[in-house]
Amino acid sequence: MAITAATTTSDFSGFLNREQSAAIFERAARSSAVQQLSPQVPLGINGKSIPVVTGKLSAGWVAEGAQKPASKGALALKNMDPKKIATIAVVSAEVVRANPGNYMNLVRNQVGDAFAAAFDAAALHGTNTPFSTYVAQTTKTVEIGTTAAASGGIHGDINAGLKLLVDDGKRLSGFAFDDRMEPLLNGAVDGNGRPLYIDSPTTETAGPFRQGRVLSRPAFIGEGVYNPTGSVLGFGGDWSQTAWGAVGGISYKVSTEATVTINGELVSLFENNLVAILAEAEYGWLVNDTAAFVEYTNAVA
Repeated sequence: MAITAATTTSDFSGFLNREQSAAIFERAARSSAVQQLSPQVPLGINGKSIPVVTGKLSAGWVAEGAQKPASKGALALKNMDPKKIATIAVVSAEVVRANPGNYMNLVRNQVGDAFAAAFDAAALHGTNTPFSTYVAQTTKTVEIGTTAAASGGIHGDINAGLKLLVDDGKRLSGFAFDDRMEPLLNGAVDGNGRPLYIDSPTTETAGPFRQGRVLSRPAFIGEGVYNPTGSVLGFGGDWSQTAWGAVGGISYKVSTEATVTINGELVSLFENNLVAILAEAEYGWLVNDTAAFVEYTNAVA
């Protein structure tokens, strides 16, 4: 929702202190598969330039009295710019006072979940993304369910994605799967009859995600990875080729007199005895090499 009128002087705004901010961002990180798999980098308000290796040193054997080979490394810079994400919650003044079902305290978790869902949709699928790169820009695709059971079944499908990566000189460091993939993985076995998906009971559950291992790599399973307009069940690849950052904490504004669009119409908070809570933050995201990922799709869809 967009704010269509300036708040008045009776509104108050501020910045969450470190303890509150850390809790909200921690919730968002636990709810985001992308943020758990990708490295986080410090991000300032002016963005960040990230050095990328474009050339490596090489060495060669030298015969007696022969010239030694010379080589050089090379770096390039890629920029990560922070983009704003926001959400507005509108409640009645009575809800604020009575706090039924501890609702007002649950808003913090809901803000984190909303931010995480929007972040993953942008980072994975490019949905309403302000960023120029996203994981689904890869051209590598494997359909789950196309490998015959005699040839490995789901294990064969997952391994086919690994083959696409290594044949292209890429590596596989982890997976992000949607809930729709979980029942397929639960019944899948490798060539020796062992479960393909190995749960991690000793690892704390990462928000709404299950954490385990597939092909000996970390795998996160949870909602939000699936593309509603397509058939994507998950992604595998080298997540070190991605990076994300967050600027500071979550800022907030609370208003009882602003005008907010509700159900397509402008509504006066003051006239209707409502309270609007605006939460916003700034995130950065960068995919250095989209070819370092493989997309797993649903053959049935």
